[in-house]
Amino acid sequence: MTDLSTYMQPVPPSPEPDPVKQPEPRPPKRIKRVREPNRLLRRVLKSIAIIIGAILIAAVLYVTYKFVVDTGKISAGGIFGLFSTSKLNGEDQGRVNIVLAGDSADDPDHGGADLTDSIMVASIDTANNTAALISIPRDLWVNVPGHGYEKINAAYEQGGMSLLEQVVGQVTGLNMDYYALSDYTAFKDAVNAVGGITVDIQSPDPRGIYDPNITADQDGPLILKNGVQQLNGQTALNLARARNDPTPTGQVGYGLPNGDFDRTADQRLMLEALKTKITSSGVLANPIKIGQLLDSIGNNLKTDFTTNQLVRLYDIGKKLQSSDIKSLSLSSLVQSYTSSDGQSALVPIAGMTDYSQIQYYIQQQTSSNPIVKEGATVAVLNDSGTTGLGQATAKYLISKGMNVTTYITSPVQVTSNTLVDNSGGKKPATLSLLNSLYSPTLDPNSPTASEYGVDFVVILGPGQTAVPTQ
Repeated sequence: MTDLSTYMQPVPPSPEPDPVKQPEPRPPKRIKRVREPNRLLRRVLKSIAIIIGAILIAAVLYVTYKFVVDTGKISAGGIFGLFSTSKLNGEDQGRVNIVLAGDSADDPDHGGADLTDSIMVASIDTANNTAALISIPRDLWVNVPGHGYEKINAAYEQGGMSLLEQVVGQVTGLNMDYYALSDYTAFKDAVNAVGGITVDIQSPDPRGIYDPNITADQDGPLILKNGVQQLNGQTALNLARARNDPTPTGQVGYGLPNGDFDRTADQRLMLEALKTKITSSGVLANPIKIGQLLDSIGNNLKTDFTTNQLVRLYDIGKKLQSSDIKSLSLSSLVQSYTSSDGQSALVPIAGMTDYSQIQYYIQQQTSSNPIVKEGATVAVLNDSGTTGLGQATAKYLISKGMNVTTYITSPVQVTSNTLVDNSGGKKPATLSLLNSLYSPTLDPNSPTASEYGVDFVVILGPGQTAVPTQ
């Protein structure tokens, strides 16, 4: 048996392993703060804000520059006028009247380029924030001071805007405070600058409006359907010129049966639409559109407003709502007339130079006085025994805003002041004033009740010796 002990030698102990070298301690890592993304966001926003601020500053500088340059072209006054306002002429009396005239001086192919074929009055009630646009017929036959009788559209050619203002004032009875003269380009470019205008075409012809006089190079002929339409500058200008005159070849359009009166009505309609668009936030907040608008105005419009007066006019204009702007025509107050040299013209129905009906109509439509707005007709019968009191009373009542159609010696006798009310209660302000003036006896059964065809008959009795003083 083999002795195994010789093979079982003790195993020597394993040597101790070398100690592992520990790595050098590292500095603690920097912990990112949770607000780091916000800091980045702030940097981005700050950069965006700087960019936006730069754009806004550039826009303000651009618009200011354009305003300075363009208002310098059309009005007196320098840059300092931008930072102040000046009360307008007529504002102390509560009404500012502006003659708006348009010519075709920028159209070399248009005959009579210095004739103002568009004449309006913008009458602004600054106390009540209302206004009226009054079209003056371009063919109205008037006596132009220093030049004799001719159509009113020739007044500018004869003596400039000051002479036109004078003649328009004679016709309307209004004091003209300012003027603005524009050409075709001003209107067209202004409409384009604001991105077009919206109008509601309401022609009596179910087909709408067609005018073959507008040539192809002007995007003609003019064809517009009834209803709401979007007009660019050229189409708006075409409508402003359209009145359905026959073409040289005899073509006739449709939709404007009243000729020039329809044309002026469309002009007023588009001016109101342009005013609405200019004062909209989409235009006022867009410096490019403002700049384009200023270009169109500055290059093609002349006025006697100063710069700071224009600022004041803008402040007033912002308060005017479209619903508070009346559109007035004088078509029912004029009639056809042929001059001695064969010109077809228009004259007042009341007489060639009798503008009393025109002036009364304008006063009634523009006044805030309830007596004037009622427009009551009155007959004055004088039974007082005082000679001339009927005429004096008529003048006094006219000054109060009434329309006195008759003043005569009374054919009936009364014992005291007597009032006949034919208005049916529809003229309460006038009735109240007449009662306070004359303390009359009301006589609904008077034989004069319907004889004169008026709202009120005032019979002055023996106790009335003078015109009231209130």
